[in-house]
Amino acid sequence: MIEEVMLVDHDDQRIGVMEKMEAHLKGALHRAFSIFVFNSSGKLLLQQRALEKYHSGGLWTNSCCGHPRPGEDVLDAGKRRLMEETGLTCELEELFTFVYRHEFPNGLTEYEYDHVLIGFSDEAPRPDPAEIADHCYQDPEKLSVALKEQPELYTAWLQICYDRVLETFKQKQGA
Repeated sequence: MIEEVMLVDHDDQRIGVMEKMEAHLKGALHRAFSIFVFNSSGKLLLQQRALEKYHSGGLWTNSCCGHPRPGEDVLDAGKRRLMEETGLTCELEELFTFVYRHEFPNGLTEYEYDHVLIGFSDEAPRPDPAEIADHCYQDPEKLSVALKEQPELYTAWLQICYDRVLETFKQKQGA
């Protein structure tokens, strides 16, 4: 199945559709989401991307990422992709959005209008090995330190948005 992404402008207004790999080759701005799932102990589910991924293979990142299909709502797409990648189901809430651009050594470019989503679950993940090499739960503060001390172990988008995710998570927890 050919996977398509929604091309958007800087106001997240849809301006077209493009095949996913073509969008990454051309560096076209498209809609995406990044999901952060916390458990009842306040730890964040991290995944290590499968080595075979088209970019960032082997790097640690947030719980799940993806792209809404044309015409698909971001929250619905997030729930679909969370189940596909991690085997988890939970309610998701949008925290904020941001735009980022990152060029990879293999010639691909992530240029995304990223919707950051949060969820809470104590379910045991059932990762898809084609997507996820490993997973763990990490203390949010320890992750903040690790991102600064060993950035080469983590994805570009996680490094860009994590401080804001942590700040918003603390506000939600009343810290």
